[in-house]
Amino acid sequence: MVLSSPLRSSARLLTLSRAKFWKLGVSVRLRLSLSAQRCCTTETSVSADKYRNLEEYFVRRLKAAYRRFSGLPDHSVVYGRNHIYFIQDDGIYRTDKSDGKLEPEHVVNLKQASRGEGKTKPENEERFLWTVQRIRLSPQEKHLAATLKCSHKEELRCVVVRLGEKKLSLLNPHHILLKLERVLSFEWASDDVLFYTTLEGLRSSAVFRLDLTSSGSKITSVYEETQPDVFVEVAPSRDRQILTINCNSRTSSEVLLIHGATSHLEPVVVQSRQLDLLYHVEHWRGHLIILANTGPGQEYQVVKSPLSEPSMASWVSLFTPDPGTAVKDMEVVGDHCVLVARTSASELALIVVSLTHPKDPKIVQLPSWAFAIETKKPGLAGQQDVLEFLLSSPVHPPVPFSLCPKKGLLLSGSGNESSPESRAKWITTRLEACSQDGTLVPVTLFHAVPMECLSQVPLLVHVYGAYGRDLNMEFCPVRRMLLEQGWALAYCHIRGGGERGLSWQRRARVEGKERGVEDLQACLHHLFSLGISSPSLTALTACSAGAVPVGALCNKNPNLMRAITLQAPFLDVLGTMENPSLPLTLEDRDEWGDPVGNLEHRHIISSYCPLHNIMPQHYPSMLLTAYSGDPRVPLEGVLRYAERLKEAIQTHLSMKPESGGPPACISLHRTGSGLSTASTQKEEITWQKRQTSTLTGSALMTLRKSLTVLSTASRSVNVGFIVRQKSHR
Repeated sequence: MVLSSPLRSSARLLTLSRAKFWKLGVSVRLRLSLSAQRCCTTETSVSADKYRNLEEYFVRRLKAAYRRFSGLPDHSVVYGRNHIYFIQDDGIYRTDKSDGKLEPEHVVNLKQASRGEGKTKPENEERFLWTVQRIRLSPQEKHLAATLKCSHKEELRCVVVRLGEKKLSLLNPHHILLKLERVLSFEWASDDVLFYTTLEGLRSSAVFRLDLTSSGSKITSVYEETQPDVFVEVAPSRDRQILTINCNSRTSSEVLLIHGATSHLEPVVVQSRQLDLLYHVEHWRGHLIILANTGPGQEYQVVKSPLSEPSMASWVSLFTPDPGTAVKDMEVVGDHCVLVARTSASELALIVVSLTHPKDPKIVQLPSWAFAIETKKPGLAGQQDVLEFLLSSPVHPPVPFSLCPKKGLLLSGSGNESSPESRAKWITTRLEACSQDGTLVPVTLFHAVPMECLSQVPLLVHVYGAYGRDLNMEFCPVRRMLLEQGWALAYCHIRGGGERGLSWQRRARVEGKERGVEDLQACLHHLFSLGISSPSLTALTACSAGAVPVGALCNKNPNLMRAITLQAPFLDVLGTMENPSLPLTLEDRDEWGDPVGNLEHRHIISSYCPLHNIMPQHYPSMLLTAYSGDPRVPLEGVLRYAERLKEAIQTHLSMKPESGGPPACISLHRTGSGLSTASTQKEEITWQKRQTSTLTGSALMTLRKSLTVLSTASRSVNVGFIVRQKSHR
């Protein structure tokens, strides 16, 4: 179960798929001109040479970093009853479990699958642009369904394949029965019945049923959601006995059940939608195990109900976490409920609750360096009573672990804990900063030397703080490289995110949005007060909605930082929320407010909106990366921000020419990168669940520019602005 499902494809956020294996592909786009440079005629040649040398240096380091982490574990391999399925550059393959010496069979050929209906040639001859996203096997391994993504499109294509009994040649893959367009989520109810949802724009509101028969196929509409702010997806229970139709908005949930054995019947509603009621469902021995925000303070607790009477009136409490413990995920493993939780000390832990004796929960402590966890669903023949997962941090590569709840055993699947890559080499410090209203805000600091030696090191600060989403802290080779270069990395878990439970987000929604800005400022002041770096050595980085607190703080107190990098930044909050024709405006009113229908909301948004509070003053150096055709973060708002920022800086310099050197240089780059939009991208790198992945030339360009801007930011103002063009549906 993933608790973030209400936000998966519609929020203004960047979700990072796990990075596992990389293959470097560098394109001619590396020859693009510099995005930020000093416009002083007497220093142009020296500055440009210095900049180019730094860029070349970072290119070499980036290539080396991604090659170095080319063999990391992942969960992309799918285990069937008789075969093991894996992904290669040109498609999906499988090997026989009983005889691993046989040549792998080519199950899905990407070149063939990428052809549109009635076409003889692939839609794009550059096959590497097509990638496999997810694989689902039918219960008896009769059929396979997989979603494919072309990098220049938002939508996914689902191919349904009949799996043969005998090994076929590489030129004759197993028979593709159907190609379904714009499929988002999909699950098998039986060997011949597939349920799936489709994506229309940014909305997923319809569920369909595909029946495969000997004479053909039949598609039937199963469910249609009418509320515009509700996002719909299908998901299986861990034991595969039921499918759930999850209908989630920002503030409420409604779940419908489909029984695998009676999937032809109408779905059954668990609990009708109620405002501020969020819940998620698992199945166990004829009962539903439900994670619902019915605990103290509207936080999550575990309840149980009979499958025959699933409504709220039948819910019985099984477990309520201690105050300060935030539940992040839930799995039913055998006869135990396993909760992924973040403790009051900001550490990850597993809470094991016996479903037969729930009065005696056990807490399994995880390694202190772990900040991200990815659980694995069992295969068709997998162990249902063991939970497998990966632990990582921004600077610690993923390590496989397994938990046997029945025995209380936590086992590591890696034997390299004492290798040169030992996690003890990097220091992790958990801090708390006191915000303006007295709230303690968690800060995570990664560093290579003791804290007392950090006063002169460059500091990169990460922030998000929206939609109840935790700040992304999965492994990233670039972050590891910066740490090895002598940087310190800070992660500010400001209000608006989900690090300290549901209330952490509620306190920074709509009327409370400025609290996130205050939290970020408090985090920076606290770091500096401890002797960690200084404003002249500090850079901030954020993506999408995380740009709001960064942009607001730049207007309020620009001297707290030297440089910022923003990817797909949401900077025109007021203009966007005033326009109901944009895809996310109505859905996002619970997060940002309604400036059209509520004058108080308009006043609040106007007080912090980054675009509408730009003023003539000194600003830090910036690198902005935006996307033409991005439906989540309109490019027009970013362009207006850049233009208004340039005017403000020039006005400031004309009023106080002695304060900042040459005028701002805003350099606009347009590239045909074909990269994904904001929902599927982090730092312009697409991390795929596959044996090999690609760091594209344009992604490398942006990374090298980010690093170079951070390394060369001066007290004069440099603004770099990259626009990535993208075919949009």
